[in-house]
Amino acid sequence: MQQGFFAVQQTCPTCHGSGQHIKVPCHKCNGEGRVRETRTLSVKIPPGVDTGDRIRLNGEGESGVNGGPPGDLYVQVAIKPHHIFQRDGKHLQCDVPINFVDAALGGELEVPTLDGRVKLKIPPETQTGRLFRLRGKGVKPVRGGMPGDLLCKVVVETPVKLNDEQRDLLRQLQESFDGSNSHNHSPKKTGFFDSVKSFFEDMKP
Repeated sequence: MQQGFFAVQQTCPTCHGSGQHIKVPCHKCNGEGRVRETRTLSVKIPPGVDTGDRIRLNGEGESGVNGGPPGDLYVQVAIKPHHIFQRDGKHLQCDVPINFVDAALGGELEVPTLDGRVKLKIPPETQTGRLFRLRGKGVKPVRGGMPGDLLCKVVVETPVKLNDEQRDLLRQLQESFDGSNSHNHSPKKTGFFDSVKSFFEDMKP
């Protein structure tokens, strides 16, 4: 193009640099040589993927311009929440409800893992919130390395829908606690109320 004293070079507006001009273009592709369509692909998910990881599918992207090769398709992974496990990197955590008898006397119960059920031994006098670590029962990293651990957090469950006999037995148990040194049975409760008492005494003028 000549603009005054200057000569400006630009891409041909007719062929857009392809060097060819189609006089009667295809009504489907409008002469571009490619048509947009939607396909459903099967994607193999490797074990250990996490949110934000991308899986590359070679040659499944957009068609190349001017007859060039197609690009790649990147599938970005988003992990849905699980109803049992919570994930923290390669480690897993789950809440394990137990009744107060097993918490007081100890017991054994089955907990779920990615490899199936395993036995978890509950020692006597277990308090709610205590963590038990099952080594190697977490997630194996997608890029290699040792698998993570499964952390089982004990949650002591209060019994509900008690019958009259069960209520009487609990009252007898409570009376036996009141008749003995309660500090030996509930050290946290005793320490809490002692701290509260000391707090209010310090506030007195």
